[in-house]
Order: sequence, then C-alpha cells, then structure tokens
Amino acid sequence: MEYMSYFQYNSKVILTFFFLSLFVMIIHTLTKAESTKYIFSTYSNSSLLNPLTYVKFFTYVLGHGDWDHFIHNFLYILLIGPMVEEKYGSYELLVMFLITAAVGGIGNRILKENTVAYGASGIVFMLIVLSSFVNLEAGKIPITLVLIIMFYIIQEIFAGITKKDNVSHSGHLLGGACGLLFGFYFR
Repeated sequence: MEYMSYFQYNSKVILTFFFLSLFVMIIHTLTKAESTKYIFSTYSNSSLLNPLTYVKFFTYVLGHGDWDHFIHNFLYILLIGPMVEEKYGSYELLVMFLITAAVGGIGNRILKENTVAYGASGIVFMLIVLSSFVNLEAGKIPITLVLIIMFYIIQEIFAGITKKDNVSHSGHLLGGACGLLFGFYFR
C-alpha cells in the first residue's frame, strides 16, 4: 500500500467527474446503452411532467455514446480541467459544471434540435474557453481567447448547418458561451 502515497488526488472536481462518468460508461456497456438512454441523456421532446426530465438536465453530462466519445471528451477535460480548477477553485468549478449542464440540457429542450443530448462536450467547450482567461491581465483581451472563440464558433455553426449528425451543436455553443461568461465574471 506504500505505492499509493505517490499518487495525489490533485483535482477534486475533475477527477470525481471523470470517475463518475467512467462508472456510468461501464454501466452503459453492461446494459447495452439502456442506462444512458433512460438516465444519462436528455431529449428535446421529453415531457416536462416527468420529474426525471429535470434530473436529466444535469445527469446527461455523465453519459456518453461509446468509448471513443468518452475518451475524446476526457482527454480535453483531464488536460485543461486541473489548470482551470486550480485557478478558479473546486467549489466554483463545480458550480460552473452544474450551470453549464443545466444550460445545455434546457437549451436542447428549448431549441428542439431533435437530438438526444448526452456527453460532456458542453463542459469541454466551457473549459476550453475558460482556460483562455487563466493568464488574463487587467484591461487586456488575450489573442488566444479571440482565436479560440473565432475558430470554435465558425466550426460549430458550419457543422450545425452542413452536417446531418446527431450532435447537439447548440450544446457545444452554449458550453462555450458559459465559459465566456464565467471567464468575464470571475476575472
């Protein structure tokens, strides 16, 4: 057990989110996606009379369509997230996660893209945009922030118009918008 002393749980929110999502992904695999379908995804046409609809506005970020989707999202989250958590704090980041999840889930419902929303992509884009604020100097706008937002918005709008996929591009844009708002709020 001595080898465990070499490891540090260095980013509480990011690592806890990772392990919860990993657990959900394992359950997804064991249930042949049924758990994700019923608990860890949100639909634009789900009934507002169903109390589970409101829970799923938050839980959908834990579910992923497959292992590639999971790995792709968490490569970014594990790379960027600890730096953002160190800068803003664990409690603040948890609140940002919850707000971003709710905005994405409710946004999918309101915009009625006829997609099933699941996965942490909105969280990823929130972290990407928010990371541009880490070294922000008073009164200055980082060029990296401008470039990230420019490329990101162009790519998502283009993909939303030209691709006929089941990706909630509005969820990505809403996640990025949350990152932008949080960045300005916490600066």
